[in-house]
Amino acid sequence: MTEEEKLEMVSYRINRAKETLQEVQLHIRNELWITAINRIYYACYYAVSALLLKNDFKVQTHAGTRQMFGLNFVKSGIISKESGKFYSDIFDMRHSGDYDDFVDFTKEDVLEALTPANDLISSIELLIK
Repeated sequence: MTEEEKLEMVSYRINRAKETLQEVQLHIRNELWITAINRIYYACYYAVSALLLKNDFKVQTHAGTRQMFGLNFVKSGIISKESGKFYSDIFDMRHSGDYDDFVDFTKEDVLEALTPANDLISSIELLIK
């Protein structure tokens, strides 16, 4: 991948993160709480994967993405511990919603996740620029 292609991909992922976070409003209006949590996670995942790509970290799994993000950006203080914990928590929530039986999230769960998700994406966007 050329440097230009990498920058295009980073930009694409950040834009996808912001668009995906906007999708959450549709799920809130339709009271689709598990899907809303899924989309919040993916919005954050796209931003985190953009940051990792920008910094030449290669990962192939969601768990690897979480680990590399924590080791290289949270542990070092580049990203706040609160944002790092949020990313880990939303990862676990999404995984539970996708794979566990009888999982149910509430409107409050979704609304409480929106601000930290937006903060994480904004912080990453600033780092990338």
